Amino acid sequence: METNTRRNFIKNTLTASLAVAIGTPVLLDGGAALAADLTEGKNSSPAALKFTQAPLKYAYNALEPNIDALTMEIHYTKHHAAYIKNVNDAIAAENIPYATEKEFFSNASKLSAKARNNGGGAWNHNFFFDTLKGSTSAGPQGRLKEAIDKTFGSFDKFKEQFSTAAASRFGSGWAWLVNDNGTLKITSTANQDNPLFDNAEVKGVPLLGLDVWEHAYYLKYQNKRADYIAGWWNVVDWDVVAGRYKK
Repeated sequence: METNTRRNFIKNTLTASLAVAIGTPVLLDGGAALAADLTEGKNSSPAALKFTQAPLKYAYNALEPNIDALTMEIHYTKHHAAYIKNVNDAIAAENIPYATEKEFFSNASKLSAKARNNGGGAWNHNFFFDTLKGSTSAGPQGRLKEAIDKTFGSFDKFKEQFSTAAASRFGSGWAWLVNDNGTLKITSTANQDNPLFDNAEVKGVPLLGLDVWEHAYYLKYQNKRADYIAGWWNVVDWDVVAGRYKK
């Protein structure tokens, strides 16, 4: 008993002395806590960016008849999932140092084709799927409606201009409504580019985006992109779009 007491006293005394020497408070019976304090900060560099696939907030068939269930399922589980996997593989293999999506896209022109294209695809689809809902919306309201009316003349005129941008995008790409420092603009991008890219022709904060890749509509609409665009307007979640709008 006396020997054990002596050993404990020596152990506690050494632990406390070490704590004073390094300026770290420790509990006398907290050897594990001391070890954690000594190792903390050795790996303080920012964690590498990792894109994640946001869960859908509706069932695959919720957007019927405007967007069919099979297209939604393939779009989400195959195309989008592949973009997520491929961009994360590229980040790891190429030691891409950027820690945030904003930083990643602000340096898009410096990235490899694999990282840039799949990073855009990962982000764009999270954005796109979040903008949809299973019930018909009355259209934008409040400040967003006021801004659309002021910029484009009316909501109908805005729809016409946006639909034209989507329909006239040659090949694969996207149509966008962006907020450029308080000014609303319609633009389109090729492939999986978006207005956050440092080399985008028109930059801004995306408010609304429409995927016009054929995989987004071909099973139902075949080559009738205009019909797909017309149906898509019925499932836009304008509450989400309005939430993204800030002057």
